[in-house]
Amino acid sequence: MKLLLDMHNHTIASGHAYSTVQEIAAEAYKKGLKYLGITDHGPEMPGGPHIFHIGNLKVIPEKINGVEILKGVEANILNQEGKLDIPEKLLKDLDIVIASLHDACIEPYDLEGNTKALLNTMENKYVDIIGHPGNPVFPIDKEKFVLGAKRTNTLIEINNSSFLKSRKGSEENCYEIAKLCKKHRTPIIVNSDSHISFDTGKFDKAIELLEDIEMPEELIINTSTDKFISYLKNKGKTRFL
Repeated sequence: MKLLLDMHNHTIASGHAYSTVQEIAAEAYKKGLKYLGITDHGPEMPGGPHIFHIGNLKVIPEKINGVEILKGVEANILNQEGKLDIPEKLLKDLDIVIASLHDACIEPYDLEGNTKALLNTMENKYVDIIGHPGNPVFPIDKEKFVLGAKRTNTLIEINNSSFLKSRKGSEENCYEIAKLCKKHRTPIIVNSDSHISFDTGKFDKAIELLEDIEMPEELIINTSTDKFISYLKNKGKTRFL
């Protein structure tokens, strides 16, 4: 399975990552990626960038080393109503928006509360991806979540880093979510969630999962740049209209 894009990458601006935009772009080129997302954390993450950093992403070139650079953010979900730490006036101009639950920014609710937070977040028309929903710190009603993602045209992330050290215990949840996406024909996106350039474009564990459950390639948005751009156009991303 050949994946052509990685939309979840953190630079040194995130405070706990270790590479620059140029280093990440160089690694993306080396691994044959066509599209690369720069998605540093929102400002509520301890050590994260000031909101001005997100607002000034326009200075980054749209192409580096032949790789298309999408300027975005991994916004933090702050409550059950789906409030994010990035104002809509900035969200509307970003190329890609991931929204995630992080226990450094929000106290985990019970299953119902966590599910409500994700469902409400997906009602935000500027949100494209829900990041690492398999995190066991935030238990969710997986089927409600998958159906909500399909209804709102929000991509569900299969996060390669979740299978490593960053979110122990995620693997079983990711399998269940992926199987439900297959059942309900809900599109997914595979991302590295890299915090150092060497991990950009690293999808090995996620691919292993998807091959194990025989996920149809048409549901994996990374397998086609045309499919990905069509998705962004449908979401109204100004850069691609």
